[in-house]
Amino acid sequence: MRARIDQEILYIHQEDVPAYKKSGSVVRNSYFWALRSIADRAGFNQDWEFADVVWPALERMLMSFTESGYLGYRETVLEFTDEVAIPDALRPVGTWIAEDDYDAEA
Repeated sequence: MRARIDQEILYIHQEDVPAYKKSGSVVRNSYFWALRSIADRAGFNQDWEFADVVWPALERMLMSFTESGYLGYRETVLEFTDEVAIPDALRPVGTWIAEDDYDAEA
């Protein structure tokens, strides 16, 4: 999931957040509700926002869903551009991607 940080707020790109589907997979819908429950803002067609106080919980949640094996790696890992210093709280679930790849993923 493409991510960026601005003023201690983590933003997850709107096209990368999980979608809720009424007849969708239980795991994917649980993932949607779990992330939404700790987001500060999770509006439709907007980047989801997570304040720094929930980053430890977000890291544990993403790690748990990653280890479950039910979701793809790129669905549960935060992808930052090369120049971003990944905060310690998010390092276990964060990685870097080239800026070209960050912009091209949409």
